[in-house]
Amino acid sequence: TNGCSELLGEVFGDAGKHARSAFGVAQIPLGACVEIELIAEVE
Repeated sequence: TNGCSELLGEVFGDAGKHARSAFGVAQIPLGACVEIELIAEVE
């Protein structure tokens, strides 16, 4: 999740600052180690 946060900061600068959360699950589809969801507002 740190990599995603850093990427958003590089791409969007101060506008890329965001809240995030992480939680454990037993399994993610397709054997993925992390799932990233993003909700964005575009003007």
